[in-house]
Amino acid sequence: MRNETEQQPDEHHTVDWATTRPVVSGSGGVISSGHPLVSMAGMRMLLSGGNAFDAAAAAGLAAAVIEPTASYSLCSECVAILHDAKGHQTLVLSGQGPAPALATIATFAKDGFPRIPTGPGPNAHLSFTVPGAVGAYLKLLETFGTRTIVEVLAPALEYAEEGFPMYEYMHRMLSHRETRSQFALYPPGGEAVFYPAGRAPRVGEQFRQPALAATLKKLVAAGAQGGADRLAGISAVRERFYRGDIAVTISAFSEKWGGLLRAGDLADYRAQVEPPLAMAFAGHEILGQYAWTQAPVVMQALGLLQTFDLKAMGHNSGRYVHTVAEALKLAFADRERYYGDSREVPIAELLSPAYLRERAALIRADRAMQEAPPPGDVRHTRQSAAAPSPPSSAANPSAAHAEDGTTHIACIDREGNMIALTPSGGVFRKSVFSPELGCTLSTRSEMFSLEEGHPNALAPGKRPRTTLISYLICEGGRPIATVGCPGGDDQGQANLQMILNMLVFGMNPQQAVEAPRFATETLIDSFWPHSYRPGVLSVEPGISEPVRDELRALGHTIEVVGACGIGAVVTRRDPDMGTLSAGADPRRPTYALAF
Repeated sequence: MRNETEQQPDEHHTVDWATTRPVVSGSGGVISSGHPLVSMAGMRMLLSGGNAFDAAAAAGLAAAVIEPTASYSLCSECVAILHDAKGHQTLVLSGQGPAPALATIATFAKDGFPRIPTGPGPNAHLSFTVPGAVGAYLKLLETFGTRTIVEVLAPALEYAEEGFPMYEYMHRMLSHRETRSQFALYPPGGEAVFYPAGRAPRVGEQFRQPALAATLKKLVAAGAQGGADRLAGISAVRERFYRGDIAVTISAFSEKWGGLLRAGDLADYRAQVEPPLAMAFAGHEILGQYAWTQAPVVMQALGLLQTFDLKAMGHNSGRYVHTVAEALKLAFADRERYYGDSREVPIAELLSPAYLRERAALIRADRAMQEAPPPGDVRHTRQSAAAPSPPSSAANPSAAHAEDGTTHIACIDREGNMIALTPSGGVFRKSVFSPELGCTLSTRSEMFSLEEGHPNALAPGKRPRTTLISYLICEGGRPIATVGCPGGDDQGQANLQMILNMLVFGMNPQQAVEAPRFATETLIDSFWPHSYRPGVLSVEPGISEPVRDELRALGHTIEVVGACGIGAVVTRRDPDMGTLSAGADPRRPTYALAF
């Protein structure tokens, strides 16, 4: 007979890449988001017979209530990638609102602004963009959904009207001094809502948002006009938000503070559905958004890394971290020169194997690049716009890793519909809070360039080159996973690492999101004041001290930060068994649910 020690199961032994949470799995549906109540909003749609798109829309609307301190509001934007199982198509959903008609380069030049300003400070109103998120959710429901808009809005309205328990992360965000000082610049701001009795609600206290509830009630009332006609209800909500009294309120609020956003900008807005960009890597296809986002950074980096044996280097070894960081520096240099909402972006050339091999040869195994490299020479494109000069490196060193990075939602249903959605905009410390609406407006225009001829140059009706991205992974032509992570310029870097975690190192969704991350700062930050910190490599505490020493020896200036991207989500579908699984980032109150 075997002794008791010999009978011990394997779980008592050391496991590679152990996680703090289990992988959440099911066969009926899986959803993961930045908060349990947001995930539950989506799960309510799935349990009532809705699909992944109904769930994502419900979760996105609920997140505007539950996560206002995660740089996201009802009057902001979102970007998604989705797979429609019935139509056998993968598409990009753009809810990124464009610049207002009054926003021109000349408008800012006459006031002497070198870039479009935003908060913290008194110029936040100058960077408003058209609110795109609501339009995107309506487009999603109209095109692919099954539930009525009233059903989809119900969780968000309940959370706003009846309240929810204040949670630790939100309470901590409200403790930032810049939030209240920004409110004070545009009084009364959100002072009465978020600091009743002069303080933030304590953790566990019920927190309500009456003004936001009133705005949501208007949408519900409009949707109810459609009766049993689902599409008529969606159309009525769009009309009220973008052409009715809500649009008038948004316009009047902007005009009151000197902003450029007007009712006509909202009336002209429509969310867009577009084909995705694709890149082959490690026997898989990675799909994401075009260069009106920073999504091609990941595609370019994957192409650069094709020439290296990453697995042989070892996960998060010094050589691995160095190589990936150097590839990112090259990709970000091209982002700054070539990306934008423009037909002039030479995307085919930027992703061509020959070009990427040429660029990859610039990565040295023995030395880190101390400055941002020049962009690549894409010879078949217009050369009218010069590469922008890096600004002073003396900008706020903590800006790149602010804790109030946005949120992410991903869902898969039993039919194989999949969506990865990143909503954002309206961070309290940078924007303007409307007491009438119960939320902030997005300041995404800060990402435009004011350089004539640049692909990301400001123009009315044009989308700013947004940081918002998400990815879908296919194997053998079949979609198997989604990847997304909030975090400004860290988004692309974190998403790249999670893709590598899965495709090179075989990690499951939870392992992929929990593994320690790193981020190069040798880039021009997308956000005002566009800081530039050459040579700096941020690493999370999980990157070991011996690895940090090795990186220092290669010339990297190491800074240990709390998180490099915060709130990551990975979902996966086994195309043969139909098993659905998800991972949720413990760096935030991110939470996955399945049934």
